[in-house]
Amino acid sequence: MGAKADFSVTVCKKEVVAAMLPLQEHWLPLSNLDLLLPPVDVGVFFCYKKQEALGDSMSFGSMVSVLRKAMAQALVSYYAFAGEVVPNTVGEPELVCNNRGVDFVEAYADVELQNLDLHNPDESIEGKLVPKKKHGVLSVQITELTCGGLVVACTFDHRIADAYSANMFLVSWAEMARSKSISVVPSFRRSLLNPRRPGCIDPSLDHMYMPISSLPPPKEHHQTTDHLTSRIYYITSEQLNDLQSLACSNGYKTTKLESFSAFLWKMVALLAAKDNFEITKMGIVVDGRVRLGEGDKDKASLMSSYFGNVLSIPFGGQGVNELIEKPLSWVANQVHDFLDQAVTKEHFLGLIDWVEAHRPEPALAKIYSNGSDDGPAFVVSSGQRFPVSKVDFGWGCPVFGSYHFPWGGDAGYVMPMPSPAREGDWVVYMHLFRRQLELIETEASNVFRPLTFDYLDSLAPIY
Repeated sequence: MGAKADFSVTVCKKEVVAAMLPLQEHWLPLSNLDLLLPPVDVGVFFCYKKQEALGDSMSFGSMVSVLRKAMAQALVSYYAFAGEVVPNTVGEPELVCNNRGVDFVEAYADVELQNLDLHNPDESIEGKLVPKKKHGVLSVQITELTCGGLVVACTFDHRIADAYSANMFLVSWAEMARSKSISVVPSFRRSLLNPRRPGCIDPSLDHMYMPISSLPPPKEHHQTTDHLTSRIYYITSEQLNDLQSLACSNGYKTTKLESFSAFLWKMVALLAAKDNFEITKMGIVVDGRVRLGEGDKDKASLMSSYFGNVLSIPFGGQGVNELIEKPLSWVANQVHDFLDQAVTKEHFLGLIDWVEAHRPEPALAKIYSNGSDDGPAFVVSSGQRFPVSKVDFGWGCPVFGSYHFPWGGDAGYVMPMPSPAREGDWVVYMHLFRRQLELIETEASNVFRPLTFDYLDSLAPIY
């Protein structure tokens, strides 16, 4: 059976699920690192096969009931997801924790799980299986498929949670569904990210971030035929090991993420050269939780369960010809060098101070709004902590799961995640320009392989 995207989705029921225990209404300020996020929503979805191991599988209604009850329980601890974002007196977003609840939709799609075109999520997932968030901080959609399979999808406000935070919630929601205790209780202690007095700001931060008043005017898109498009691929562990071997030089071992990012940068440079661009930029998202906890055991423990955004996006710009002509090991070293500046405690403390110095004016990572006409830009965000094998609500692990994040910036966005089908393989969500994807599929078809159910089905899942 071939993959199809032209299926219809019928909404059967809409309700709002609130935390099962009453909550004292209160205001939760956003941290300085939250304030660096534009108002964008992030999608994530999980696909489950119909379980018939014990002869009689759970009905759709029973599974929805389990998910609804577990959501109401999980929101007691994760009350931020049941709140609303509102502007404060100076126009900055704040979270009112009022237990407004989560929009919870039940739907039916006339497609079988094996026929979902996962390689083209813009057609099969966007607006169909991943909900559009209209109210609150988190929306959920549970969709029954014709084969009895199930898709569980969420959309959340990135200003309130990064992927690390969302992953904690997803695992806790699944634990509640299986009548387990929550293994990680989230911390909302904003004082962990307080600015210093006086602040100390490294000049490099002005290279990475800017107030929105400094944004260049919107670019005129002359190439109306090209636009950002989402695709999902898989990369085998053997290919990742080969890339890592090629990227290593002089005894220095690059990480798989550095090797992968360097390879992708070379691919993007190939098309940039054809389009007569001189420079291309790449950023890598860095999580600051471990860095901010360095040297303080108590703070390290609190940061490991901190709910919110603790991210920075360092980036580098390189000449297109150099990226094409130099070996992969040279490009990997450039990646390592620009990452080096941001994987420190001082970088994150300085970033918190930088935001404080510019408040209440909003600010952004420069690479999000690329803002330069000198070449394409994209960001890589490691999803290696994506807990796809732990999001088991009681009817088995997902056969597939992925983030879906067409983020609205001028730059592309790429997230590699662990494959649920084969240990060591990666699933890669890519939101790049269509012509970039076409070139990658032509020039690197041995590395980036379209994700299909044949791949997911041919290998035993990890439990």
